[in-house]
Amino acid sequence: MAFLLSACATPPQLGQLEQGWPADVPVRAELRQVPFYPQEDYECGPAALAMAATAAGLSVRPEQLVEQVYLPGRKGSLQQEMLATGRRQGLLSYVLAPRLEAVLREVAAGHPVIVFQNLSLSFYPVWHYAVVIGYDREAGLLWLHSGRSERMDMSLATFERTWARGAYWAMVALLPQQLPATAEPDAHAAAAAALERTQPQAALAAYTRGLQAWPAHRASLLGAGNAAYALGQRERAAMAYRQAVQIHPDFADAWNNLAQVLLEQGRKRDARQAVAKAVALGGPRLSRYQELQASIQSKK
Repeated sequence: MAFLLSACATPPQLGQLEQGWPADVPVRAELRQVPFYPQEDYECGPAALAMAATAAGLSVRPEQLVEQVYLPGRKGSLQQEMLATGRRQGLLSYVLAPRLEAVLREVAAGHPVIVFQNLSLSFYPVWHYAVVIGYDREAGLLWLHSGRSERMDMSLATFERTWARGAYWAMVALLPQQLPATAEPDAHAAAAAALERTQPQAALAAYTRGLQAWPAHRASLLGAGNAAYALGQRERAAMAYRQAVQIHPDFADAWNNLAQVLLEQGRKRDARQAVAKAVALGGPRLSRYQELQASIQSKK
């Protein structure tokens, strides 16, 4: 009886939404442009990611992603593989805050959301990736591309319960020029930094988009400079670092990186002044600043 009552009770996040539905969240949204790829046994990860990537504008099939995402030994896909494979496609892989409202906001903004669910019980889990493509508040429904079911109906309450068993994990995979509807500046910069390791051009686009939303954000300014530097765009990198130190004069990393670019541009005097700022500010990377300072001083 206790189990039945807990199963019928409204889950907490949905309960909060029902008590005060945000005025700026539509009561209904559906993304009809998201393609459906039936998911083969244990290969829901590649299929879910291919659906999101295709909706973002790429031409990707699940079979192209299997080797990158699917782990045969685990008969499934780990979340890190999902994120990394999205980045390999040049997409911004962004993990949402663990809130039902965040999922609904992204869908309302036109972004399909990949979610991780346990469709069984904790002692016998059935882990599964699906793609949320719509919801209807009045009907109490969520629509998912899931398994072999296109536009599958699931009650919002059931969704929250199965999603909660997966620790409320969800992600969007978007073109880097797009900003997730629920993006936070630090999390967005971290996602762009992860993209930078393999796709610096895409990362630069992501940082640029982030700076349109948060022009003074430290990590995004530094990241934009780093991505431009990786692409060999020294003047653009110098501009980003210079903007960073103008807004945040206590930003030692930006002073150090500016010094490096100025040195490579042959502007040794300016480089000495910049690295001196970094050394004076100190911090956990002081030894690196001092190494650069010694290198600059050794050059005539």
